[in-house]
Amino acid sequence: MRCLSKAVSGKVGENVAAHFLKKNGFNLLKRNFHSRYGEIDMIAAKDELVVFVEVKYRKNNAFGPPCVAVNFKKQNKLKKAALHFIGENDIVNKDFRFDIIEITGKDELELNHIENAFC
Repeated sequence: MRCLSKAVSGKVGENVAAHFLKKNGFNLLKRNFHSRYGEIDMIAAKDELVVFVEVKYRKNNAFGPPCVAVNFKKQNKLKKAALHFIGENDIVNKDFRFDIIEITGKDELELNHIENAFC
């Protein structure tokens, strides 16, 4: 992924994450859900579980792992956006969680799925 713009490399990372989720039995409900509270990269479901996924890509871990970018402020925005999605789609009787999918590397990508990254 050399010389790709941040937006393009982010989309590549999201595609890798989407493929991973599908391969692991998740149904993608929505990608890039936008609300006045912010954006959720992916919303996926499996059985009675709805997962709100933040995807973070970095070329390397020189400034720490990608998950450190999901700070308290970002977590609060994701929570508010998730509540908006739940209300907008009348989702009831489901469990919810917030995951982070970290993707690192240039030529060979490594993926780390952090389940229940925050609550």
